[in-house]
Amino acid sequence: MYFTLKHSYTLVAPFYDAFLTAATRPARKRSLAALAADAPGDVLLLGVGTGLDLPHLPAQHRYVGLDLTAAMLARARPRTAGLHFAPLRGDAQRLPFHAASFDAVVLHLILAVVPAPTLCLAEAVRVLKPGGQLLIFDKFLRRGEAGWKRLLNPLTRRVATRLDVVFEDVLEAVGGLDVKSNQAALASGWFRLIRLEKSALRPPRA
Repeated sequence: MYFTLKHSYTLVAPFYDAFLTAATRPARKRSLAALAADAPGDVLLLGVGTGLDLPHLPAQHRYVGLDLTAAMLARARPRTAGLHFAPLRGDAQRLPFHAASFDAVVLHLILAVVPAPTLCLAEAVRVLKPGGQLLIFDKFLRRGEAGWKRLLNPLTRRVATRLDVVFEDVLEAVGGLDVKSNQAALASGWFRLIRLEKSALRPPRA
């Protein structure tokens, strides 16, 4: 399925911004404001896409923006002015970094896209330093929620995004994280802003 997603997002790259820029701008700004007060550090942007987060990033950090497709990264580059930014093509479920490499990890609209959100979050935690924060902006089902989202999921997950991800289940499966905030963002709480912190006591994974 990831093969299909890779080609889908290559095709939608030219139109991606038109659909998401205005709708998601306020939520992105709210999420990324958590980085503004931090001392300079290394920040990983998973699924950086066309770079819609980049204009809202504080300039003091060093950023790595990872995405599955070259088409998305090519559209992100013009937005990197004033930032210490390195684009990288790669799989968010198999990160090419050593454990505890980053001070913060940003997961905006990625956990509900990848085939295995638990693996994606586990990888993000692996490369995060103890005490580091994860900033999440995405759409999640509530436990026990049914309806049209689950009915459409078999179709949408093959071409664009999943509609069946329950964040609490993913969090429970990964473990070792403290929830600092969990707030409604868009669509009556379907989209949420979540800030997590990696437990300082969690042992590093290779």
